[in-house]
Amino acid sequence: MTSLVLLADTHVPARARDLPPEAWAAVDAADLVIHAGDWVDVATLDALEARARRLVGVHGNNDGAALRGRLPEVARVEVAGVRIAVVHETGAASGREARMAAAFPDVDVLVFGHSHIPWDTTAPSGLRLLNPGSPTDRRRQPVATFMTATARGRRLEEVRLVPVDPSWREPSRHDEGH
Repeated sequence: MTSLVLLADTHVPARARDLPPEAWAAVDAADLVIHAGDWVDVATLDALEARARRLVGVHGNNDGAALRGRLPEVARVEVAGVRIAVVHETGAASGREARMAAAFPDVDVLVFGHSHIPWDTTAPSGLRLLNPGSPTDRRRQPVATFMTATARGRRLEEVRLVPVDPSWREPSRHDEGH
């Protein structure tokens, strides 16, 4: 059994000074942390590398040269027999399952970000698509979120969307003085 934390669109320090405490607690407890891009700050990558037992991540459209130099556009990992791919962008929601099943025919789960909108669907091919939302920038969602899951026996189980306590939100440097 392998415990996972799925993150995307952390946007530190543009949207918050740091990750929320519940995200850090989940990272500390997990066997594997997956980040689907838009870190924005190298310090967040460094902090997750230092605290996570194992980290798999990709760069996003808001990540500069330093992050692109350290992270791929697409990452792949096999965990407890579950084949996982990670990418930041998947395009429009309409037709997403069919497009991603064609693009990733050899994986069981695709973790993605970009929209900040949580997503959990399964394509007719059996590919499961997961977007954990954003733990720092909820956009049009009621709360900020991330996901946890367990990989066991070639299956991804106990996938849970974790809401972030809205009272946590520390203003970012960008918000100060407004």
